[in-house]
Amino acid sequence: MITVMKFGGTSVGSPEALRRVAGIVSNTEGERIVVASAMSGVTNFLVSVVESDKIDIESVKEQFANKHLTAAEKLFEGEAMEAFMAEFDGRMAGFEKAVMADRSDPYYKDCVVSQGERFSTLLLAHVLKGMGIDARAMTSEDAGVVAEGHPLNGSANLPKTEAEMGMRVRPLLSMGVLPVITGYYGITPDGRPLTFGRGGSDYAAAVVANAIGADMLEIWTDVDGFMSADPRIVPDAKKIDEMNFGEAAELAYFGAKVLHPRTIEPVRMRHIPLKVRNSFKPEEPGTLIHHLRKPKNDLLRSVAAKTDLSIITISSAEMAYRPAMVAKLIEMVAAADAIIYSISTSLSTVAFLVSSTDVKTTLRQINSIEGYDIEKIDVKSGVALICAVGDNLLDKCGVCGDIFSAVKEADANVEMISEGASEVSLNFVVPMGKVVDVVKILHSKYMS
Repeated sequence: MITVMKFGGTSVGSPEALRRVAGIVSNTEGERIVVASAMSGVTNFLVSVVESDKIDIESVKEQFANKHLTAAEKLFEGEAMEAFMAEFDGRMAGFEKAVMADRSDPYYKDCVVSQGERFSTLLLAHVLKGMGIDARAMTSEDAGVVAEGHPLNGSANLPKTEAEMGMRVRPLLSMGVLPVITGYYGITPDGRPLTFGRGGSDYAAAVVANAIGADMLEIWTDVDGFMSADPRIVPDAKKIDEMNFGEAAELAYFGAKVLHPRTIEPVRMRHIPLKVRNSFKPEEPGTLIHHLRKPKNDLLRSVAAKTDLSIITISSAEMAYRPAMVAKLIEMVAAADAIIYSISTSLSTVAFLVSSTDVKTTLRQINSIEGYDIEKIDVKSGVALICAVGDNLLDKCGVCGDIFSAVKEADANVEMISEGASEVSLNFVVPMGKVVDVVKILHSKYMS
């Protein structure tokens, strides 16, 4: 049995956490591959570096090195420290080269912000070695994680990654070696690091699981699993023991921060079960996500909310009869690198739900359209999207009426509705000021 185990930033964020993770790995039976994020706080530090107008390389090197050396000094001594430093110094030379590279290079930011994973994996591999495990720290370059796409928003080329990892990683497993692989990024065909977006280490782990044909993917984080609601909003929210891929994907995409939304597809393609577990409570079984879950009779299983969104509405005469115009509008929103969370159309309007931070660039792109008579553009800010998930939700008679009775009880207006695209979810938009009330009432009525 091959298990791919991914550990997030808080799970590898301190010497104590690294020892705890090493214990979890050592107690896992069968062949194992570990994928790790950067230590907590490191990626944010690197983002601040690449976004600054001027870089003080000596200060940056000192802060970055000290973060990892402080942990190393508490973890290693004697020959173990010497072995760690032999690899650490080489990686620090690579770090300095990355930071001092040409800042006009489109992939400069990818190269710098992905440096943290190269050091967290090195620390963890040496902790495992100290426990008698033949662990090997591997970068995405070493492992053969092939990426393609735009800077800071790449995707894995799954067939090529499978071929590369088959040659580079699979033989190590047969030799009893435990690979500890960098998350968050892959390598373009011409050898450039390309990140998978913030939180992309979950996705990277799913890519590794897909490529190696794993029997299980475990995402180890700092929560017990998927919950029936955000515990910060609903203190008595319950952990969900079992979900199917569709439910988990919908919740992750529309607000549940347990899992990066792109994680699901690479494992769903190969029916690889996924577990979300808490590295600080390894005795907890977590949430199992797979494709065979038995349906339940509950109206709702979970509710999530994505806040700080805006509705951009474009008006033009008889737009419904001009599909080329709608296609062009979608193309221009995509050109702004904005994620569209929902689309609604009528005879003469089309509305897009996007993050409020993307409104300015989206409007700039839409206003640059030529050849189409746009009559008016309206923006409604301060809204939130609620995602209600349940078994075959839209097949149940009267379900929309039941859910919207909770919205009425919260004295909220529904600004936008998206249904029919997924059989397990109903998504709708309410004012930001009402989202907490709606979530609480939905949970109280249908999930308590």
